[in-house]
Amino acid sequence: MDKFSRRIYHNPGQFWEDFRFLMKNRSRIRAVMKQNLIPPAFRERLMMAVTTVNGCRYCSYLHAREALLAGVPETEVEALLSGVVDHCPKEEAAAIFYAQHWAESDANPDPDARQKLVEVYGSDIATAIELVLRMIRVGNLMGNTWDYFLYRISFGRWGL
Repeated sequence: MDKFSRRIYHNPGQFWEDFRFLMKNRSRIRAVMKQNLIPPAFRERLMMAVTTVNGCRYCSYLHAREALLAGVPETEVEALLSGVVDHCPKEEAAAIFYAQHWAESDANPDPDARQKLVEVYGSDIATAIELVLRMIRVGNLMGNTWDYFLYRISFGRWGL
């Protein structure tokens, strides 16, 4: 049986912590999603960067489709889903690299990286970027946790 290696929620407390965060910040999240503080294509690039690190197959599919609808070229979508950011707009590169680092550090980025994000984009946009990253992380972990459940009940036949 292959080992399940994607990030998951290990206990209900982890899920509830994220859920409480989302509920507490829902008005801010709604504002980020409705305003063009972070344009849709940029938002989808951020989400794909995190999703690639976390390996959620559901989010990969959904956000690749959403990125294409937002005008991200197919070659760039393919590159992002492979972890390559070379095709991204230069003005978004710092945020995409930060998103990868943020996901790789399990949402505990290096303070210097966070400071660099603020220096490049300003405090408001940096905060909005982190809200987007937190939202996709929740989706990734929920999808991966579901897959882990399938993996366990099927003795490794499903969910990989």
